[in-house]
This record gives sequence, structure tokens and C-alpha cells, in this order.
Amino acid sequence: MEVRTRFAPSPTGYMHIGNLRTALFAFLFAKHHGGKFILRIEDTDQKRYVEGATDVIYSTLKIAHLKHDEGPDVGGDYGPYVQSERKDIYQKYAKMLVESGHAYYCFCDPDEKEDQGFGYNRHCRNLSKEEVEKNLSEGKPYVIRQKIPLTGTTTFHDEVYGTITVENESLDDQVLLKRDGLPTYNFANVVDDHLMNITHVIRGKEYISSTPKYQLLYEAFGWTPPKTIHLSTIMGRNEDGSVSKLSKRHGSVSFNNLLEEGYLSDAIVNYISLLGWNPKSEQEIFTLDELIKHFDVDGIVKSDAIFDYKKLDWFNAQYIQKLDHETFKKASMPYIKNLPKPLYDKWDFASTLAQSRINKFSDIEPLFAFLGDFKIDTSLFENKKNKLDKLQSRNILVKIFPLLASTEFEVDKLNNLLAKYAEQEQMKIGKLMWPVRIAVTAHTVTPGGAAEMLYLLGKLESLKRIGESITALNIDLGEPPFTPESNTFDEDEAAFMEYLLSLKK
Repeated sequence: MEVRTRFAPSPTGYMHIGNLRTALFAFLFAKHHGGKFILRIEDTDQKRYVEGATDVIYSTLKIAHLKHDEGPDVGGDYGPYVQSERKDIYQKYAKMLVESGHAYYCFCDPDEKEDQGFGYNRHCRNLSKEEVEKNLSEGKPYVIRQKIPLTGTTTFHDEVYGTITVENESLDDQVLLKRDGLPTYNFANVVDDHLMNITHVIRGKEYISSTPKYQLLYEAFGWTPPKTIHLSTIMGRNEDGSVSKLSKRHGSVSFNNLLEEGYLSDAIVNYISLLGWNPKSEQEIFTLDELIKHFDVDGIVKSDAIFDYKKLDWFNAQYIQKLDHETFKKASMPYIKNLPKPLYDKWDFASTLAQSRINKFSDIEPLFAFLGDFKIDTSLFENKKNKLDKLQSRNILVKIFPLLASTEFEVDKLNNLLAKYAEQEQMKIGKLMWPVRIAVTAHTVTPGGAAEMLYLLGKLESLKRIGESITALNIDLGEPPFTPESNTFDEDEAAFMEYLLSLKK
């Protein structure tokens, strides 16, 4: 028997991480067994329909590389694949249940006949045939409800949670067909899964409580139910360390939001595959083909999964680092629009620094924020590791200033100049690089060394910042502000005047 799974989202919102995981597991299970993956749009809840949500479903599956074999956009032998287009089918089967005694017409006002806290009180369950026909002939609005047995038990077997038995008296007479003639999800999914030959239904464990009612519907029709595979809940960690069902208060919980933050789709899919599934190995990084090869129901776990953004960051960093640089640079372009223009103009080089240092593309802007926000903190010039105090740092900067003023600002030339000076002064390179990097960035951690930062900032801005740093150190040391001699610029008076003007700005 060919394995056939389905993903049946409602276009009532955008693709939640839990929805995406359901789609992924249904896809992987079908493909692992050489079967088919079907997309069905369950749009019977017209009040909650969100314009554009169906397009989001299509684009999400496409971006995640979860290609469906049948669906509204690709067709198939079991269409239509949109529930609102199958209205006549549901009405036919609902009336079959009424005729067989497994369902009944309910004419109650939707706001009445509810037992507080216990659902519908079955007021219309035992109406006489004459009363029903009278109400129908008068055009009285109705729903069709399932007639749940009042005694006994219902048992079903789940591939993950095992055999489950419930008392029928705990089940309510759920609505199958609504007043608008459209089915409820709980009815439509049973009819569609049977008619579309679905062999395995994969869904969240929140549907376990409804499964006995589905089981009774299958029995009423005389159909063999598909096997069920219920998935554990995805949880989020709260600020106090506790966990609760993943929601917006935990951060981005939709696939689109994660993409906008700069997570790669392959990394998201890889991470989500491990939320509720154990590959039974130490391997964590999987291609989609590898997931198809290894995925099976035996690895699906009962315990709830916790969505860990730090772990997702780690996964995404692995994928970013594996990108060829041109691909990385292209993917990063939407995230550099607010960077200072000198950095934007030098992105060919700056992107090489960023690729190994970010977890997601939205990290780029804060990574280089120091370039546009320079505030001197003279205490940073003191460094025990390099045995530096403010006086030593000031002296190094004063000596290196004219050398930088007279050289071209290219990374190799800057590195050579700094290395040559350190050798000449018999100074460890770290002792030289520290005050220079602090002087131009005011940060102890930067995405690159002193030469890289000098190059990104450019000659004029770098010299301006070094001059301001020397002045700030001089003030701490009780000495006058720093003003270089004009010959520092190789008698280039225009460059010297430009520098002085930059200080005034």
C-alpha cells in the first residue's frame, strides 16, 4: 500500500513553527517510505480567513523545499484540494450519518442550550421525526451534530502514544456541519482523509482528545481509519526559566519572521526536524535528503520539545559559514542598508569579516555599529595582558599617527606598517594593535583587527579618531590637547587642513 500523508493548514494566519514542523514530518515520512505528500487547504472557517495566508502556505513550502505531489496548485486525482470547493461532498456525507442514526439536526440557537462548562446539552438529540421535518419545512436554521454513544468506550491506537481508550460519556456531540453549510474541521478532515486515501495522519498531540470522535465517525461510515502519528508540543522558555507553549512572547514564531531576521531556510528546517524527533545518533546537521533517509516514526518522541533560539543561532551559523562568499554577500545585501556609507562602499571586504562572525544576517548591523557610534573611554587603553597603561598607549598612538598619515590605507599595507613598527620598537604586536584598535573603535571586541578597522573607517576618519583619543588621554594625564604638525602629512597642506576641519566637526 502506497504511503500517503497530508498537510492540511487553515489560511487563518501565517505559518507557525508548529505548522511547519507538521508539514516537514508528514513530508519526510511519506518520502522515507516512497509515498506521496498531499497539500489540502482547510478554509472552512471563513470568519477567521486571512487574506494572503494561502499564498504564504505555498511560498513557505516552496522555500522549505517541501514539494507536494498533489494540491490545489498542482492538481491530482482526488481534488478539489480546497475544502470550500467540496461543500456538496460534506453535505452528502453528513446527511448519510443522519439517515444511519449517527448524527442529528440541531435547531438550537448557537448561544443557547449550552451547559455551562460542559458544552451542548443534547436538547435536539431526541426530537421526533415529525418535529425535525416541521423545522426543516419552515426553513429553521440548523447544524448537524454527531450522535456520540452515551455509554461504553472508544479505543484507538497511535503510532507514538500507543493504545488510548476513553469513556464515551466524556465526549460531546460535536458539530459536523455548520449553519452556513460548511463542515467543521473535525468532520471535513475525516471525510477528506478517507476520500483522498490518506494512510497516515500526522498532527499535533492537541488533537488526541478529538481522535475518539474521529474514530466513531470512521466506524459509523464503515471506513478503515488511517494510522495516526501525534507530535509532541513545541514549547518556549519564559523569562523565569519555566516553559509554556511557544507563542509570540518567546520571540519570532513564524517561518516568515525567522527568514526576515536572517535565518536560512535550510537551517530552520534542519533545526525544526530535531524538535520531537531523535535521529538516534550524534549527527545534528542534516541535508533534506539525509533527513528523508533517516526519518521514521520510531524516532518521534513523546516529550515536549523546547524551541531554543540560541541553538537555532548555532545551526544557522553553521549554514552561513558553509555558503560560498558570493552567495553570502548577495544574501546579506538587504541587511546592510543602514550601515555607514564607507562600510557599504567597502562591503566586498567587510562581508568577509562578517561571514564567520554572525549567527543570522540581522546580526550584521550591530556587528558594525561602532563605526557610526564613536565614544572614547580612556579606561579601555589600560590592558593588563599587554601591560599597557594610559601613558604607554598615548605614546604609542603619538608615534604611530604620522606613519599612518603617510601611508595608503590598504589592509596589507597597514598590516605591514604596524608589524614593521612593532619589530623596530622590539614590541609585541599585540601591545601595538591594542591601543590602535581602541583608538579608532572604542571597543575591545571588533570584527577584525586594527588594520581591518583602519581600512573600513578610511584614512581621514581613522586619523581623526586617533587624534581625539590622544587628546582624551592627554587630558587624563594633565597635558594639552593633541595637534599634529603639518609635516605629519608629508607637507600635504590640503590633507592637513581637511584633518583639522574634521576635528572641528
